[in-house]
Amino acid sequence: MAQLTRLVAPLLALLLVGLAGLPAGAPKSLVGRVVSIVDGDTIMVRIGDRTEIVRYLGMNTPELRHPTLEEEPGGREAAEANRRLVEGRTVRLELDVQERDRYGRLLAYVSFGDMMINAELVAQGYARVMTIPPNVRHQKLFLKLQREARLLQLGLWRGTGRPPPEPGASATTPAQVGDTAPVS
Repeated sequence: MAQLTRLVAPLLALLLVGLAGLPAGAPKSLVGRVVSIVDGDTIMVRIGDRTEIVRYLGMNTPELRHPTLEEEPGGREAAEANRRLVEGRTVRLELDVQERDRYGRLLAYVSFGDMMINAELVAQGYARVMTIPPNVRHQKLFLKLQREARLLQLGLWRGTGRPPPEPGASATTPAQVGDTAPVS
């Protein structure tokens, strides 16, 4: 019996350390299956016995449905790109500092295999960088990918070198002129 205790005690200690949670600063992640696509930057994900509305962090796509605006140019294309990347797939949701937005949506960096979907949509030109502190973990990567998509005139940047205007924005707002200003 003493021999068994000597073998089990270290394993039990490791288990208890694991149950204590992730080290400070480590990203929290969840796994779920995408059950539907809302638009280019929002999906419905089944996590265990509940379904969550998940809003992609660090980027924004044109709206398909908006309470006061019509469908924005590029909205259908962004939603279709999102659908091709994640529909029906099991994805990993990496949370940042703030886990939910004011609408109760789960905020996440969404990955399928080795591909971060948020970054892929920016790289393909279907999304613009939109960083809202404190969720800034991948801001530098997103800005780099946006610059490349803009130079290559991909997606929303096609033919103009700039994205379509933000609703209600003048032609000289930082969100259109440069790609380094965080949007809040």
